[in-house]
Amino acid sequence: MSIKDKIAALLFGSGGAEAQEEETRPEQEQVAESAPEILTAAVDPALVELPAEHAIFRILEQARRESQHLPTPRISLDEEGVVPAEVVAREKKRVQTLLSSACNARMKKINAKAKTQAKKKKGEEEKKKDDGPPPLDAAPFFFFSTDKLWAWVMIFPPVRQGEELSHEMLESALDKENITFGVNERLVEHLPRDERRYLTLYLIAKGTPAFDGENGNIVEHFPRVVERMLEVDEYDQVDYTALNLIHNVKEGQEICKLIEPTEGEPGRTVTDQEIPAKSGKSVPLPMGRNTEISEDGISLLASMAGHVEFTGHSFQVKPVLDIPGNVDFSTGDINFLGDVNIKGDVLSGFTVRSAGNIQVGGVVEAGSTVEAGGDLVVARGILGDGTTVVQAHRSIFAKYIENSTIYAREVLQTDCIVNGNVYCDGEVQVNSGRGSIMGGRVWAAKLINARAVGSQSECRTSITLGGMPCTNFEREILKQQMKTLEMELERLECQIDSPTKSSLLSKTRMKLSVAGLKLRQLDEEQPAVQLPTENRDKGRMECGIVYPGTEISIGDEVLRLRRISRQCVVTLINDEIVVM
Repeated sequence: MSIKDKIAALLFGSGGAEAQEEETRPEQEQVAESAPEILTAAVDPALVELPAEHAIFRILEQARRESQHLPTPRISLDEEGVVPAEVVAREKKRVQTLLSSACNARMKKINAKAKTQAKKKKGEEEKKKDDGPPPLDAAPFFFFSTDKLWAWVMIFPPVRQGEELSHEMLESALDKENITFGVNERLVEHLPRDERRYLTLYLIAKGTPAFDGENGNIVEHFPRVVERMLEVDEYDQVDYTALNLIHNVKEGQEICKLIEPTEGEPGRTVTDQEIPAKSGKSVPLPMGRNTEISEDGISLLASMAGHVEFTGHSFQVKPVLDIPGNVDFSTGDINFLGDVNIKGDVLSGFTVRSAGNIQVGGVVEAGSTVEAGGDLVVARGILGDGTTVVQAHRSIFAKYIENSTIYAREVLQTDCIVNGNVYCDGEVQVNSGRGSIMGGRVWAAKLINARAVGSQSECRTSITLGGMPCTNFEREILKQQMKTLEMELERLECQIDSPTKSSLLSKTRMKLSVAGLKLRQLDEEQPAVQLPTENRDKGRMECGIVYPGTEISIGDEVLRLRRISRQCVVTLINDEIVVM
């Protein structure tokens, strides 16, 4: 033991050196050790971390020197668990900065020395006298959130026998800061007597946030987009009758309903200032042809019976022609601007044309013609004889296709194609039921997906991928029409002159001129022979098995299969047709 330690032991008793060393250690370090929850990473996300050299610990040290038994400072923005997490995250940096400024300002007041002047009798010189630092009363520090919806308070302890916190002092400070709304009166009442009243952050007031009104909305009873893809069931079958493209509506039936916007609810800050709220925006009813708005302005009603369809930005009601039986001599040929719903068959020799969708519950027989401006559904299939022509400017769904010419702008889905002449600008899906393509020609711009292509008897089946099939089909039809009209014109010119001959010649020449104009316009707008290679040669075929006798064309390349290929993909790679 050193001489210093021996002297300390005589003066203070055993362990005096250690006690003296403990006393002489910087009190700031002792405070830091007593506040591990502040100096270390806080588990509570609302707890504000303060460094050991923060001025708040010097204030605590000063108070403890004056025999004030103060607990460790605790600065938490959400002590009661009522402050939203986003507010805590936003205000944490601000409270740390403002608290540092307030604590530093408080320390300057503590360290300042007041100089008072005492005057002697008249005629004597004035003499300066140092009276030491004056007492400091307890002082509230207020912190507002950015939007002034939340207000916190922390009380600085009194110094040098200053006045303790009182209810009147806290009320006066609240009035000075204009904190008059949402004040926690219970906290104001009990805080002056709380043992943790100093150097602890409390939520003193809470405002009311503003709530904007909700925008208006439309509740729709009919779909805007009609899904036109059929699903294969567990028995590998497709129910083509389930694809109901026609959504019937009665006159006066509600199509959609308007939910009106709500008014906003204004809020108030803790300083009793109103926070304005926005009212919801109204939306118009999507009113289209053959629809009307109800008297109360809330509902969109059908003004006639028909088929509901959403086009562009509005609902419209299209007339629907219901044929309860077959298209035969009882109905004649059908040419309708709306949708056509045929419960039975389209018999041989008859024509059905529609600007909308066509739904056939039975079959399309040989020698008939069906043309839809929208989608076409044939629940039982298309049974042709080589002269049957079926067209749809969107998609075609049929149970089977046999000996028919098919034209589809988007998708063709069927269970089987036998000796068909198919033109499709989109995808040909033959992967349900038998899933086979046998004989004929199938030309698809994007994709052919089938289980089997060709047959074991090696019947010739032509597959063409890429290009513009529908444009080519239209060109072929126009050429056939022009050829027929030219032959008719020659036959009429050989007849004896008569008023009937003149009339027929005039009509035939007009039809020939129109067909020629359409053909020239088609060649100018979509010249298939001048398409770039990258657009002309796009397309692929995916199939389970391809039999010999199948001929595949992509652009100028042609491949004739000599052997069976299974689970293959056919596409064009480096100007060569590859079967992978």
